[in-house]
Amino acid sequence: MKKIIVLSLLILASCANKKETKQIAEISCGLCQLHLDADECSLAVRFNDKAYFVDGFNIDDFGDAHDEKIGFCNVIRKAEITGVVKDGRFVASSIELIEE
Repeated sequence: MKKIIVLSLLILASCANKKETKQIAEISCGLCQLHLDADECSLAVRFNDKAYFVDGFNIDDFGDAHDEKIGFCNVIRKAEITGVVKDGRFVASSIELIEE
């Protein structure tokens, strides 16, 4: 009986976990470009008309955020992102910039 209860709880827990999704999104500085409420520059993504700060990656992981041509504080770029929205933030497991 204990095994059945434990197995049932494991199945329920696995169903409750949101699966990561892979999609194309806009990526930039949440403060400077995506107009999220923040005290400092921080990496953010926008998809489905909603912007989220990113956990798992830093704004400078892709080069100088203040570079005039490619910096996230100056331009909005495209990326293929994988992750899940949790507690109003995007928890990213991978981000690959798409060069245009």
